[in-house]
Amino acid sequence: MQAACRHEYGPPDTIALETVPRPVPQDNELLVRVHCTTVNRTDCANLTGRPLVMHLVLGLRRPRRARIGTDFAGEVVATGPGVRNYRVGDRVCGFRDTGLGGHAEYVCLPEDGPLLPVPEGVDLPTAVAALEGGHYAYTFLRRTELRPGERLLINGATRAIGSALLQFVAHRGAHITATCRPEHRGRVLALGADRVIDYTREDFTRGGETYDHVLDAVGKSTFGRCRPLLSARGTYTSSEPGPWWQNPVLALLTPLGRGRQVGFPVPFSYRESFPYLRKCLERGTYRPLIDLTFPLREIAEAYRYVLSGQKVGSVILTVHS
Repeated sequence: MQAACRHEYGPPDTIALETVPRPVPQDNELLVRVHCTTVNRTDCANLTGRPLVMHLVLGLRRPRRARIGTDFAGEVVATGPGVRNYRVGDRVCGFRDTGLGGHAEYVCLPEDGPLLPVPEGVDLPTAVAALEGGHYAYTFLRRTELRPGERLLINGATRAIGSALLQFVAHRGAHITATCRPEHRGRVLALGADRVIDYTREDFTRGGETYDHVLDAVGKSTFGRCRPLLSARGTYTSSEPGPWWQNPVLALLTPLGRGRQVGFPVPFSYRESFPYLRKCLERGTYRPLIDLTFPLREIAEAYRYVLSGQKVGSVILTVHS
């Protein structure tokens, strides 16, 4: 079978499609024929080894595992004799932020691994696009004590995390301001924003508004810049550690005082986020944004596009049609 591999950290040109043996499911494992996967921000960090902390997670000098891809959606084609909860023909998707080799024609995972049955009425591209952004957006949601009537700003409302987060908070009684490019204004309002800021023309940190929560879903701002926007007990939460890795430290120190605080959304386990995502997909309250679609053979081009910072929502790779 074909699988995308990289043996060193580096740019998209380091990716090669290699022929590797098709895995054979062991006692408690599923073999899944991959229909589609995504190229997301986590994939890019795993490819490039940036930020440098990824080296501690994936391998100091070079990646311990050559195959790449953090997610997939497909159909179960074989099961080990000990599998009880899945059968051949089931549609499933899965995600693990350290990678599970999803950029390949087949993946093999234990049935108690990071898997989610795809709900009826949800197509496979939608299912896989929901995973990475939804998983991290769930962490923002759980670590933000959002109360009805509060004012909330989401920076990056058309990215995978920001667009998922916008949908998760849309019916919680808060007044939501969101940033995006002007061509996406209507889409962001439809997702649940009450007010939209065109970040290409206006710096949201200088708008004079006050918020109870600033959720920086792209990690492009800082607590220092956003502090004047926050109410007396307001919180700034970022998807990134910050340019000087200050956010994890501030998340520990600022709660000791009585003023504005920093939150750092260390992800919850998929065992907690996946049931929430499944419920939202079943109810139709979460539909991830999907941007471009590339075939697996153009995987390097897909990575280049995502690394350019242009994507809206998720970028899909088709493997088996």
